Amino acid sequence: MRKCAIIMNPNSGKIKNIDSKRYLYDALRKYGYDAEIKYTKKAKDATTIVKELPDDIDLVISAGGDGTLNEVVAGNLERIKKLTVANLPMGTTNDVANMYGLNSNYLKNLELLLTGKVKDVDICYIDETPFVYVACLGDYIDMTYNTPRELKKKYGKVAYILYGLRQLRNKINCYNIRYKIDGKEYTSKASFIFITNSSRIAGVNDVYYDIKLDDKKFEFAFTEVKTKKDMLKLFVQMVNLDIKDVPEITYYQTDNLELEFLDPPKVSWCIDGEEYKSHSTKFNFKVDKSIKMLLPKTNIKRLFNED
Repeated sequence: MRKCAIIMNPNSGKIKNIDSKRYLYDALRKYGYDAEIKYTKKAKDATTIVKELPDDIDLVISAGGDGTLNEVVAGNLERIKKLTVANLPMGTTNDVANMYGLNSNYLKNLELLLTGKVKDVDICYIDETPFVYVACLGDYIDMTYNTPRELKKKYGKVAYILYGLRQLRNKINCYNIRYKIDGKEYTSKASFIFITNSSRIAGVNDVYYDIKLDDKKFEFAFTEVKTKKDMLKLFVQMVNLDIKDVPEITYYQTDNLELEFLDPPKVSWCIDGEEYKSHSTKFNFKVDKSIKMLLPKTNIKRLFNED
């Protein structure tokens, strides 16, 4: 039997009783895996657990949300021998899992994964911190990590809307930025900034119509919306258009970015749905490494150059 370690965030709440776990074990055994669940208890636990796994583990399953997957990947990148990772979504939004072609049925998702294909997936970095699919900054973005867990458990995705509505009375902050990309330097203003390696962001599918997860590049986009009315208009455009076709958005695809805030930002970065605190005003972005991920075959042809 092959060995599988399941890193489970118990606060994600999709598996709630021993029967569900038994079905999980049975499904893995059907595909030749002897599995063990390892629970996280606090932030960064998943990173530590993965770093300390023995080298003979054949598969690591991240059972949680996008933040749990980020921690699992971060731990894997610190290992000498990298392990193959799979994402079993148990969170609220699950942007990464939806992009891969998974849904809300965890047993069906497990079958899709175990009959899937291993692919090399690019991993981006903000300075020395890895992220799987998004680093973003701007007002209201804090709802992804500040929305109370009790609200998310009770209302699911609607909890973010409820929390966001409370924030709408706040003004939109805009920042003077300087950035260097592909050897050229620019200055501009930005209220929202997104550095991504994903076609789905904040629950919106096909923000980018054609992105590849193995091209050693990431997408950099920002906008200077100043009012809530303009922000809502922009959101509607993003839902209906490829982000590259929205006039109010400046867009690049690159493998290197140096970004400096000429006035300190009033909010934190959001990295894969979690808060990233930093007192710096200068940040470097790059695609530095890739990891092997077991993915469902659903969207592989669309998401990868080489299949």
